[in-house]
Amino acid sequence: MKNVYKLFTVAALSGTFMLTSCIEEPVPTNTVIDEVLQTSSKASESLVWAMPAFLNKYGVYSSDRHYDWGYGSLMHIRDVMTADMAVVSSGYNWYSSWSGNNYQGRRYVYSAFTWYYYYGAINTANNAIGALKGVTEGLSAGYLGAAYAFRALFYLDAARIYEFLPNDQFGLDYLTTNADGGSDDDSAFGKSINYLTVPIVTDETPEDQVQNNPRVSHEAMYDFILSDLNLADTLITNYARSNKTTPDLACVKGLKARLYMWNAGYLEETGKTAEAKAEYALAEKAAAEAIAEGVNTPLTRAQWLDTKSGFNDMSVDSWMWASSASADDDVVQSGILNWTSWMSNEATFGYAAAGPFTMIASELYDKIADTDFRKLSYKAPEESDLSGLEPLLITAKNDENYMYGDFPTYTSMKFRPGSGTPDDSKVGAACDYPIMRIEEMYLIQAEAAAHQDAARGAQLLTNFVKTFRDSNYECTALTTSGVVEACFVQKRIELWGEGQTFFDYKRLNHSVDRSLSKNWDATENFKTEGRPAWMNFTIIISEENNNQGLKGYNNPDPSGLYTPVQ
Repeated sequence: MKNVYKLFTVAALSGTFMLTSCIEEPVPTNTVIDEVLQTSSKASESLVWAMPAFLNKYGVYSSDRHYDWGYGSLMHIRDVMTADMAVVSSGYNWYSSWSGNNYQGRRYVYSAFTWYYYYGAINTANNAIGALKGVTEGLSAGYLGAAYAFRALFYLDAARIYEFLPNDQFGLDYLTTNADGGSDDDSAFGKSINYLTVPIVTDETPEDQVQNNPRVSHEAMYDFILSDLNLADTLITNYARSNKTTPDLACVKGLKARLYMWNAGYLEETGKTAEAKAEYALAEKAAAEAIAEGVNTPLTRAQWLDTKSGFNDMSVDSWMWASSASADDDVVQSGILNWTSWMSNEATFGYAAAGPFTMIASELYDKIADTDFRKLSYKAPEESDLSGLEPLLITAKNDENYMYGDFPTYTSMKFRPGSGTPDDSKVGAACDYPIMRIEEMYLIQAEAAAHQDAARGAQLLTNFVKTFRDSNYECTALTTSGVVEACFVQKRIELWGEGQTFFDYKRLNHSVDRSLSKNWDATENFKTEGRPAWMNFTIIISEENNNQGLKGYNNPDPSGLYTPVQ
């Protein structure tokens, strides 16, 4: 690379490998991390603004860990654990532990980050809810509704990543053991953890309960999140948001659509077919209601491919909810610990430009029709008719920053640096990234319909893709499974890099088969039979030791259980 950012230091590089050491410091047992809230860049303004500020919170667990830069990092973690985002191996890649299924057990710092982040985020919502609870009218009621929506977002994410679902390594008959999970106290083993999620901590949870707070069942978590969303639904219309870093009513409907899909998958998997169909109907209805709010419309070709504002500006109508980093935020000031650094290959100051390019897996790229403009977001193979047609931010080969020729085939240009500025981190990293887009609602609507009526689902999917992405598209599948798979493929294409399809892989019990692609690192070329064990995250041992309710109920360590396909 011609102009790699100068902040890459020997310490930063060596830290990548040092992270495999065991954790000694405890994770706070009450999960209420007051100092995190107090040091947030915007928390002093109000409890409400602490929630969107936390999305870009730097150093929640440790500022020495270069994946510890906020909610976008959790999105990136989820993406590299699927079959869709291949990353070139390099000494700069702080995410290789997740993509390579290494050091994922309860004794490693990787487990600490996810746990710290989600419960720190939940705490910001709990603080706002505790301060505003009981308000039913006026602006404060709207803020309370936003706080309930934020809490639902964080709990729904955490529940889905930590929920134990049977997989190709550990089935429903799995009982926790000392070797695989649970507590070091032998008397705590032999527990069933089927469909357990995470402990619930609210603004009213007393300290003594936190110290003995078990993982709750899928059903209990579903009821809890739905209760928060119903309150948000009622309250959130009391304010008009100033920007998309806080949710509105359409976002609440969108969260309900995600929640219903998660629950429908659980009901279907546990043999409750009639109940699952009813839940899919609720998901379809919620997604349709989000669309019917009328404030969001899908991205146009010009918006998607714009080299200056493509996927970095929340002002486009498609984006429902977003995170935004400003020039004075720590993540921007750091230069390299931010969304742009990891997701924009064209930003010369970032990590991606130093070697760990983010690429679409070739198998998924090949599923995109050449007439679909989304395919132009990735570097085409030289023999392709699309080669040379991809819109580039820097096109002059005599420009010292020109690097397109150095990019591997399939490298992403989907996420542009802020304001189309590739060489100034204070500008290029001060941008937005999407948490929810209206296109997801169209795809949830189509899949939910397909589970009830294959033909109707196929028509909804065809209508979306044909109208907004590729006028030649037709969903020709006739069966429920076929249409659901077609919806899944379109979701993988549409939401690539946005941290959502991990949940679909897990919910649908879908295999992760990287052997179908040409561009996965050989050490990460895994092929699973159904959902992989690594999609059940483990809880950090310090939390387990300080919370008696977790003893014997941890997820098994999946590390090293898969052999790469040769």
